[in-house]
Amino acid sequence: MGARILCLLILSAAGLSCQEKYDGPIPPKPDLPYLLQAKKLTEIEIGQAREERRKDGPVHVVAGASSSARTPLPEPIFILDARQLVPEKIELFLLEVKDGNREVSAQPLHLRVTPLRDHLFKIEPSEMLDAGEYALAVNGQNRIFCFEIY
Repeated sequence: MGARILCLLILSAAGLSCQEKYDGPIPPKPDLPYLLQAKKLTEIEIGQAREERRKDGPVHVVAGASSSARTPLPEPIFILDARQLVPEKIELFLLEVKDGNREVSAQPLHLRVTPLRDHLFKIEPSEMLDAGEYALAVNGQNRIFCFEIY
């Protein structure tokens, strides 16, 4: 029985040492998600969402009809050097364009957060995204990170 456990421990340790290490680009600024595209990081739009009171409830609005950060990828990958941000508190929202602004129009979409190494995380949607405007937002903050899928 002891030999079997020892064998399993050795196999587990061997499997861990064979895992690939992240050797991609590192974000130049901490606490800002960067879009990973072909081994290159692209800074995404940083904005502020303002809350507006409406008859059907509060709405969060971002100035401008579209983001300056664009990707054709329906499954974007973001790399984050998290120093103060908690990656697990980041949410993904679809934005609806109305009257020249972008508004949060739905519940958050599901994200996967994967630790890569010290302070470095990969963030990606759990499903393919349709073309449109999106934002990553930290729960409880008005600072958001916008991008467009075209």
